[in-house]
Amino acid sequence: MDERLDKLRCWLHTLPELDGCSITSASEDASFRRYFRVTTRHGSWIAMDAPPEREDTGPFRKIAARFAALGLNVPQVLATEVQQGFLLLTDLGDTLYLDALAPDNVAQLYRDALGALRTLQAGGQGQEDALPAYDAELLGRETGLFAEWFLIRHLGLALNDQQRSWFADSEKLLTTTALEQPRVWVHRDFHSRNLLVTGRNNPGILDFQDAVCGPVTYDLVSLLKDCYIRWPREQVESWALGYYHHGIDSGLPVGSSPETFLRWFDWMGVQRHLKAIGIFARLHHRDGKSGFLDDIPRVLGYLRECCQSYPELAPLARLLDSAGLAE
Repeated sequence: MDERLDKLRCWLHTLPELDGCSITSASEDASFRRYFRVTTRHGSWIAMDAPPEREDTGPFRKIAARFAALGLNVPQVLATEVQQGFLLLTDLGDTLYLDALAPDNVAQLYRDALGALRTLQAGGQGQEDALPAYDAELLGRETGLFAEWFLIRHLGLALNDQQRSWFADSEKLLTTTALEQPRVWVHRDFHSRNLLVTGRNNPGILDFQDAVCGPVTYDLVSLLKDCYIRWPREQVESWALGYYHHGIDSGLPVGSSPETFLRWFDWMGVQRHLKAIGIFARLHHRDGKSGFLDDIPRVLGYLRECCQSYPELAPLARLLDSAGLAE
């Protein structure tokens, strides 16, 4: 029995335009939210099921309005049942970037995505306090997921004092570097599983409810060093530096030199990838969602690549080596 689905169906049938609709599963994400496609002969919509004891729909509704005001292509909230945690949204389609990306279209699809990112970052200028701060506490808590859920829980390691010191040194370095970057509005999960290919105003943007104000390279590295698809390092660096030069020309706060920007970009990726691996392990052990474990080798590859490129990351390299995670 799926009591929440029954309640969702009852609520949808109270909306005149949806009487007699059909409901099919659209997607689940790495949270407790579920999404359903609602169809009638007149069109389709998306219903969000967010159990109120687990998820608050307030941030989604607030950020959707802010992003839409910038001209970004996000779902419009059409109806709400806040007490039960239900939202009715416009349907942006079902073609994820992850499913569509190929060598012959990646340039155009990423051009569109990077354009949307510039719109987001430019639109938030002067409104930094409108979103929660991506501060040292949050950054450190995220990085710590790697040790707590992957090294200790998933791999079963009992970290010794030396390993804990290596991890602490790495966390301090990554947090300090993240906080020295200019602050912009950050989607926080701007990647191929949260971008939709759309006929107009591409891309459609999903899963933005955790948006914050934080480091300028965070969303860029989420897209270009995607946990779910990988491109050659030379191409990634070219895209990143292209974003930097365009940012200089258009007045975005991207720093004083391409070398600094690229270091920010790479080290921000290390922080994000440590977080992602910890989350993937937590999804498996806590939430029974094991599919993300298959993505961990790709993400570890990003970490090893950065450790080889930057001597300052030697403590992290030693930790990975001691845990049997070096190549």
